[in-house]
Amino acid sequence: MVWAGIMINGRTHLHVVANGTMTGQRYIDEVLLPHVRLFRGAVGDKFVFMDDNATCYRTLAVQDCLDSEVAGRNYPPTNKNTLIRALTEEWDKLPQQLLDNVVQSMVRRVECCITLHGGHIPY
Repeated sequence: MVWAGIMINGRTHLHVVANGTMTGQRYIDEVLLPHVRLFRGAVGDKFVFMDDNATCYRTLAVQDCLDSEVAGRNYPPTNKNTLIRALTEEWDKLPQQLLDNVVQSMVRRVECCITLHGGHIPY
């Protein structure tokens, strides 16, 4: 499992959840305190935090990019360490403009979700 945060003109490092499952305490210790708290402080009152594995985290563009780049590597990952290295390299390669577009699309996505009373949105 991996976690990362994005914002306009920025992103966190890719955090790899190594060994075991993500518990509430691990989430606090490994994600909220070292990553989210810093972003909240930097952004201020306009900070919006989303989690819960929301669909918007898995846009088709991001998924297609990750799927094609990791699967198409000259040396596909063969163990956990090479997979972590490959994921980190691909995360770092994602264009910031793509991540900015995802963040900027959130208002439109939320408005659509409200209009459809929580129903399926076409994203």
